[in-house]
Amino acid sequence: MDLFLVRHGQPDWTEGGLARNDPFLTELGREQAERVARRLASLRHVDEIWTSSMNRAVQTSDPIASGLDKGKDVYDWLQEINNPPEFEGRPGEEVQRFFATVNQRSMDELWDGFGVNGESFKDFHERVVGGLIATLDSHGVHPIGDSRHLWTLDDANKRVIIVAHGGTNAVILGHLLGLDPVPWEWERFAQPHTGVSRLSMVRIADGWAFSLRQLGDVAHLHPGMVTA
Repeated sequence: MDLFLVRHGQPDWTEGGLARNDPFLTELGREQAERVARRLASLRHVDEIWTSSMNRAVQTSDPIASGLDKGKDVYDWLQEINNPPEFEGRPGEEVQRFFATVNQRSMDELWDGFGVNGESFKDFHERVVGGLIATLDSHGVHPIGDSRHLWTLDDANKRVIIVAHGGTNAVILGHLLGLDPVPWEWERFAQPHTGVSRLSMVRIADGWAFSLRQLGDVAHLHPGMVTA
């Protein structure tokens, strides 16, 4: 089984100078999405496309689905960690100043997420991992016992494209590779916009293990089009 994890294109976080919690793509972001779609269309086969329900992910997945002539399954559990509602409509510079120093906060604050009314990292991690395990289970991929390392699967040739977010994809990568969570997953598995990561399953002992083959690859973009 192969999982291709794609981060969305560049979002317009400060449309009209005001912060947006669920932004659409910029013009560059749309071009990034078109380019990654052309790249993924070259795959020999893709069985399914899963996408986050957030605007920037849906917009990125549209040309991918069109290029592969596939439908897509939209999941709320694939959403990025949710910002505090009060960020919406605030001056963009104010919110950008907050995120410029977000990693310098205390460990307790990092686990709390981005604000008292936002989603905590613990809740975010539980949401993503819970949704991932349930969705994999419904597609014939089951952990062996309580292990995060070995799995059984019904179809070793299955290929799935997941279009989501830097944090969401990082949590998926960490969990499937058997790592303990940290509240800086965005930094542990950094991925540029429309970066492509790939996990392949390999036969190990009496099960299958996920193997990281690619992380945040942007070979489909010119160097000047790469954004973080």
